[in-house]
Amino acid sequence: MIQAIPISTKIRTELVDITSAVRSAVRGSKISSGTCHIFVPHTTAGLVINENADPSVRRDLLRWLDKIAPHDETYEHTEGNADAHIKSSIVGIEKTVFVEDGDLALGTWQGIFFCEFDGPRQRTVMIKIVER
Repeated sequence: MIQAIPISTKIRTELVDITSAVRSAVRGSKISSGTCHIFVPHTTAGLVINENADPSVRRDLLRWLDKIAPHDETYEHTEGNADAHIKSSIVGIEKTVFVEDGDLALGTWQGIFFCEFDGPRQRTVMIKIVER
């Protein structure tokens, strides 16, 4: 069964910590061991797993992605969100996390972040938990 997590972003680019929502879905599944597949069905958004203790890491990630694909650059794609498509392609739209003992097997400092590159918008993150 696929579960959907609704996300409301507030600004054009931001990283939203969704770790607790994903963890809640895993615990609710009652699966002890397996995998948690996380997918974003959007072309201008993505997912990253990175440090969730220091918010400056998130700011640095967004700043460097902006340097790689600036919003104010001239692009052939003229809808005004070409940079968001590039950033989504760089970070990716899916992650897989192991499930052990009914919980996400993340590292001590790791968190799961929804990456908004073309907000603010209403978004969806899809989760499928598969038992081993």
